[in-house]
Amino acid sequence: MEQAATANAFDVTLRGLGAFPTPTRPRVIWAGTAPSPAFAALGRAVDRAMTALGFPPETRAFAPHVTLGRVREPRRDPALAAALEAAAARPFGRLTVGRVSLMRSDLSPRGARYTELRGWPLPPAALSDVVDIDAPDGDS
Repeated sequence: MEQAATANAFDVTLRGLGAFPTPTRPRVIWAGTAPSPAFAALGRAVDRAMTALGFPPETRAFAPHVTLGRVREPRRDPALAAALEAAAARPFGRLTVGRVSLMRSDLSPRGARYTELRGWPLPPAALSDVVDIDAPDGDS
């Protein structure tokens, strides 16, 4: 995992809300991110590091997101589905990705408990590496 932490820190725009597995029957509510080459590269590096440790490669597409919460009793909720749909493309701000953490998730009837097993800080980006990810063509 340490080799995944060689990427520089980067900023990403939070954009859109959604739910896993679906907005009509959510278990996890999340905020998505705008497309980010830096985030995609970090995802590939984490996958390579985990594969080198003996874990099978991930078959699902990388979907960077921020988990906002879990639904205790998943059921159809038309009002929640409508709210998620209304915010599907809404920007929510920016955050700096400055650390890679290996997390353990323990699910219980009382909710999820997350424990960081190990963390690695990402070095700050050089000014020449900073790009405006909101620009349509990726240029600053």
